[in-house]
Amino acid sequence: MSDMLKGKVALVTGGSRGLGAKTAEVLADHGADVAITYAASAEKAAAVVERLKAKGVRAIAIKSDQADLTSAKPMIEKVMAEFGKLDILVNNAAIVAQGQMVDDPAFDHEKYNRQWQVNVLGTIANTRAAAPVISEGGRIVFVGSLLGSYVPFPGVADYAGTKWAIAGYAKGIARELGPRNITVNIVQPGIMPTDMAAEVSGELPDREAILDLHPIRRIATLEEVAETISFLAGPNAGYITGEQINIAGGLST
Repeated sequence: MSDMLKGKVALVTGGSRGLGAKTAEVLADHGADVAITYAASAEKAAAVVERLKAKGVRAIAIKSDQADLTSAKPMIEKVMAEFGKLDILVNNAAIVAQGQMVDDPAFDHEKYNRQWQVNVLGTIANTRAAAPVISEGGRIVFVGSLLGSYVPFPGVADYAGTKWAIAGYAKGIARELGPRNITVNIVQPGIMPTDMAAEVSGELPDREAILDLHPIRRIATLEEVAETISFLAGPNAGYITGEQINIAGGLST
């Protein structure tokens, strides 16, 4: 597609499927060498790596469970050992638990607490590990959610909370890394055609009712979100930082 990221090294967490895999492919289309992480889907991760290599870039997959905060430093060390540098970090890996109300007597505390562990503490651990080594003028993109700034229906309080927390953290990191010309932004998709969305589809309001809330009455494509991430990772986004960018068809309008 272009060579705007040629010579750059990107790390996409949770890159074995869904938006992570599509983002890795788009970054490679623009010339970046790409490392992806996966927690359990070794075969899917290997298939993504083969697709990336077919585009003429270097690519590796790293097994790293974001729920284990000690995994962050070894993950970054593997990227540095393989590629010698890190220019772009896409904090994509996350899990979703939705549908239960906070006053539900059967509230699954363990499941919802794990969501906070992975989505917030795991993402922060990855960012802390990457920050000292990411290149001058580098890029960090957090994949949030529209629910990180707008909550239109019940049953998503904890998931929304994790995304609000990450948005606040990212804005603070943008301040701290700005002197090194490192930009930090949050991409906030609405509903996307991913496995993760399918897993919780029965726990949310009816799909048609949700679409009725959108001025553009459809869900986002993975390509639309991945290309936005790629733009923020590229040379033309050097003066955009600390921003929350919604890709949700105007749902929060």
